[in-house]
Amino acid sequence: MTQENLRTGVLQMLAAMALSGTIGWFVLQSGQSVWNVVFVRCVLGALGLGLYAWWRGLWQTWPFTRASLLWCIAGGVALVGNWLLLFNAYHYSSIGIATVVYHTQPFWLLLLGRLLLGEALTVRKLAAVAVAFAGMLLIVQPGQGAGGGLLGILLALGTAMLYAVVTLISKQLPKTLAPTHIACVQTLTGVLLLWPLLDNASLWVAGSHWGYLATLGLVHTTLMYIIMYAAFRQLPTHWIGLLGFSYPVVALLVDYLAYGRLLDGWQLLGVLLIVAANVWGLQRVPVAAAPQAAKAGA
Repeated sequence: MTQENLRTGVLQMLAAMALSGTIGWFVLQSGQSVWNVVFVRCVLGALGLGLYAWWRGLWQTWPFTRASLLWCIAGGVALVGNWLLLFNAYHYSSIGIATVVYHTQPFWLLLLGRLLLGEALTVRKLAAVAVAFAGMLLIVQPGQGAGGGLLGILLALGTAMLYAVVTLISKQLPKTLAPTHIACVQTLTGVLLLWPLLDNASLWVAGSHWGYLATLGLVHTTLMYIIMYAAFRQLPTHWIGLLGFSYPVVALLVDYLAYGRLLDGWQLLGVLLIVAANVWGLQRVPVAAAPQAAKAGA
């Protein structure tokens, strides 16, 4: 790997994570139900990624086997559930806190890998899980996590677990399958799942919400995935993991600039513990946002 490739990959990854960190603001500003937001994101994301794959000549042959197509659909179900829970978490807690709690997903991946695949858990990894859990408890402190805030944090935890499921499913896919193809099937699965649940009365009317929704579909899905997958090809795994922490940093900054929300001292300590646990304990764990799995963020 050349220094030029590394520099390009770093810039691409930072750009993708910066986009991820602004997703929550666009979701809330759209004023639409979560069903509508995820549906439009899936429609425009599938369209944009499909056209991009066609432009790159990736549809010249059918890329799926029956088994890989079924695994992609299963991953799509988990991914759509991931988006639904995360976007709801923004409403019930905050963009910043939901995003930080969501970043406990590498630990859920470790635990699910142990339970479902029999993967070994070292003392170091178990200690990292404990540190991250302590950090989460500091974020969900008495008074801060009560009522709706607690519900938002539980939804974010569900999001993290579902993303770990998406990652485990992605391990069943052939490495020759292009990430764009996987993302197309996953988003098309979302279109089919969510069509019956639309709030048509609020969605199919002219309004400013279409600008936010179009940005989520074309920028935060199509463009972000393209940039992110390009970064994955340029960067070693540990760089991807470290740069991924710019995502919650941007989300916290957006939360402050847009809504004036600040973490108190204990919550900030909790965030730092979660970050430290990832950096220290999971250095050799494959990053959950691998090219074979669509980035949920989101």
